[in-house]
Amino acid sequence: MSKDIESRLAKLIWVDPERLSGEPCFLGTRVPVQALIDHLEGNSTLDDFLEGFPSVTRAQAVEFIELAKDNLLACVSS
Repeated sequence: MSKDIESRLAKLIWVDPERLSGEPCFLGTRVPVQALIDHLEGNSTLDDFLEGFPSVTRAQAVEFIELAKDNLLACVSS
């Protein structure tokens, strides 16, 4: 993982074994990033997710999606 990606992730996600069994969560919340993935997989909109998890900001959710997209595209382009 590049330093840029590590830096972006550190500003976006936190992992603590004492919180939700170490599940990666959006920084400053107890909302697992998996919740966003599950919502999108279930055909919910980003707005639906944000309504259900108001402690997650739109900027956090969009940044996570951008990081996921960029990394997936990098994997398939290599």
